[in-house]
Amino acid sequence: MHKVADIEIQHDIMVANKKLAKRNQRIFDKADTFSIDVLGAIGSGKTSLLETLVQKMDQKIGVIAGDVISKFDAQRIEKYGVPVVGLNTGKECHLDAHLVEHALPDLPLEDIDLLFIENVGNLICPVDFDLGSHIRMVVISVSEGDDTVEKHPLIFKDADMVVINKVDIADAVGADQDKMVVDVKELNPEAVVIKSSLKTGQGLDEIINTIEKFMKELKV
Repeated sequence: MHKVADIEIQHDIMVANKKLAKRNQRIFDKADTFSIDVLGAIGSGKTSLLETLVQKMDQKIGVIAGDVISKFDAQRIEKYGVPVVGLNTGKECHLDAHLVEHALPDLPLEDIDLLFIENVGNLICPVDFDLGSHIRMVVISVSEGDDTVEKHPLIFKDADMVVINKVDIADAVGADQDKMVVDVKELNPEAVVIKSSLKTGQGLDEIINTIEKFMKELKV
């Protein structure tokens, strides 16, 4: 009986989160703000990628930095003069739609074309929690191992973009970057998969062009 009750509670939580996520997306749409949920493990390079995109992209950008203690990533983004809100999750290993909703009043959404929502560094916990974003981008590093996709299939099945990062060190860490691309495509043929190195600049233009294409297709 306890197991059944737990399932019902979990179901209620997910239903409530979905409703809040839809409300968040309506807020984004009203403000003409395109939003991206950025997921990935600790050390995948999420924040470094956002720092680069903030500098390189032409759009007016805002960032929500979510983490157990968010000030460190938020401070890295703030120095580029873009609106940033840090969301502390405490003991929770993911953002949810309710937390994101609380951050929105602190952002000038009407003046933001593109909002990145950086999720907590984790490939498991954030999977089921829709934030109301328009697309999901998953960032993984070759240093995590070329079996990372196989070990964490669910997060890739729901991704619109997958950035396979730090490919410049693939040989040094013994990772097969092409295998990682194939693994993603087998799980999710529709996902855009990009091999990237922030050190060399590989893939950066493709990441930017892909984001801009999604923005145009979704008419935000």
